Amino acid sequence: MAQLIGLGLGLVFAVGRLSKNPVFGGLSSFYIWFFRGTPVIVQLFFWFNGVPSVFQNLTIGIPFTDVVLFTTPMVEFMTPFMAALIGLGLNEGAYMAEIIRAGILSVDDGQVEAASALGMTSRLSMRRIVLPQAMRVIVPPTGNEFIAMLKTSSLASVVTYGELLRRSGDIYSTNLKVLPLLIVASIWYLVLTSVATVGQYYLERRFARGSRHDLDPTALQRLRHAFTEGPRL
Repeated sequence: MAQLIGLGLGLVFAVGRLSKNPVFGGLSSFYIWFFRGTPVIVQLFFWFNGVPSVFQNLTIGIPFTDVVLFTTPMVEFMTPFMAALIGLGLNEGAYMAEIIRAGILSVDDGQVEAASALGMTSRLSMRRIVLPQAMRVIVPPTGNEFIAMLKTSSLASVVTYGELLRRSGDIYSTNLKVLPLLIVASIWYLVLTSVATVGQYYLERRFARGSRHDLDPTALQRLRHAFTEGPRL
């Protein structure tokens, strides 16, 4: 979920960095500068410990009116899960913004000019022309960021969220088998990152279609070829 938040924020602030609007561009630059420049663990502590101590209640209402749509004590809202989700999502959004911006800049300006000549609006050309081509550049580093997010999620243990590493710690704090539990946790992380690596591989193949004619064979294709053709002498 934090990765999805990061993708959404990254797209918004990547467009903001490229915008000619000085306010939107300045806000986007500040967001990326701040969340990339401060440690993730500090951000998690800020959301879990700092925000509830400053704000007593979370209130959502209609601006410039007395209508309140939703209100709840901040201590109840800012659970360990919510603090981890917000902290990791906002931090990931800053990195994804730069990745998406690099992907957009990789598309030739002539593509945008051609779309404009055909009568497309800037928003339509971004959705139909620029982003599909930029995905070839965006997908590989995004896959790396997702794998890094899987491992960075272990930092959520500092705000008492019961993720994999913290659950392992709860177990070895009672049976004192520290090393075996850490090995088990590491194996689970390896399994998750391996699954993500396979997904990244197939996504890269999908978005590489039309740009390359010599796509690398998949693992299943290699096995099929090995069984049908036999080993080479």
